[in-house]
Amino acid sequence: MEPLTSAGHTLYFESGLVALKNLIESHQYSKVFVLTDEHTSEVCLPVFQSFLEDFQEFDLIETAAGEENKNIDFCIGIWKTLLDFEADRKSLMINLGGGVITDMGGFIASTYKRGIDFINVPTTLLSQVDASVGGKTGIDVDTVKNMVGTFTLPQMVFIETEFLKTLPPRELLSGFAEMIKHGLIADKAYYERLKTTDYLNPAAIDIYRSVEIKNEVVTIDPHEKNLRKILNFGHTIGHAVESYSLANDENPLTHGEAIAIGFVCEAALSIKNSTLTQPELKDISEYILSLYPKYHIRKESFDSLLELMKSDKKNEDGNILFSLLESTGKCTFNCRVATADILSSLEYYNSL
Repeated sequence: MEPLTSAGHTLYFESGLVALKNLIESHQYSKVFVLTDEHTSEVCLPVFQSFLEDFQEFDLIETAAGEENKNIDFCIGIWKTLLDFEADRKSLMINLGGGVITDMGGFIASTYKRGIDFINVPTTLLSQVDASVGGKTGIDVDTVKNMVGTFTLPQMVFIETEFLKTLPPRELLSGFAEMIKHGLIADKAYYERLKTTDYLNPAAIDIYRSVEIKNEVVTIDPHEKNLRKILNFGHTIGHAVESYSLANDENPLTHGEAIAIGFVCEAALSIKNSTLTQPELKDISEYILSLYPKYHIRKESFDSLLELMKSDKKNEDGNILFSLLESTGKCTFNCRVATADILSSLEYYNSL
């Protein structure tokens, strides 16, 4: 697959190994660090090293796995580790892992000594089609996702489907949700094709088209002033549900499971506040429920969910703003929605 150019850096796929090796060698970095979590270190690091012909010239920084660790305390610990290893501004950080690692690693690199180079090597389907594309870095504050971060581009992104063979079905399904979103907001034909795709077979998943859609959007609007906001479809409600589940459920929802709920709720909002049709809502709802387990949004959580939505980064002047579907494959943004409609959309999901 051909590389994709994105706002000053390149997204490489399986063919990017030579470029990755050349970048590391040509820049003559003073030190190279590989940031992983405990799972990625065990399962994916050996694969990555084999790609680079037993790459050994690096210092490993390993952190605990999980969204709950994507916070400032872990960043402080890693900044201190970089100081201990005498990392200077000519150092390189390779973020090898899922979205937590690429989000947090990018933030750490972009702020350490006012910025060092970093490379993203996403190892989950979710991070390959979403988190590593577009130059966003970020960490969570309390229960609010990605509240602190920067827009900083990596030197390159390397996407390799071999890593996907290490993932359990639930993690593949989580990433597949972002691919569904790309079809819903920008490419109806792609959405229809995904409906016949076996998400458990990495070889059958059209990662390239998904990355291409996101890249087209972020290239036009790199700093999320206008069009890029359509990528938040499903995420205003989905992020709130995800944060609430993380804080309250024994077995929290994955990101993909939560935003899939957001797709259904925000498609319902699109009926009242945009031009989506009832048959389209029915199709989206049935497809999502055919893939993702039903989750009961507890009535007593509604107020908490609204408060979480009020912290969403897209909001303006105290208004909760949504990205809504005009039709399957077309999305609009900056939609103001009445609180009663938001609550009604939660009830709609529960009624299915």
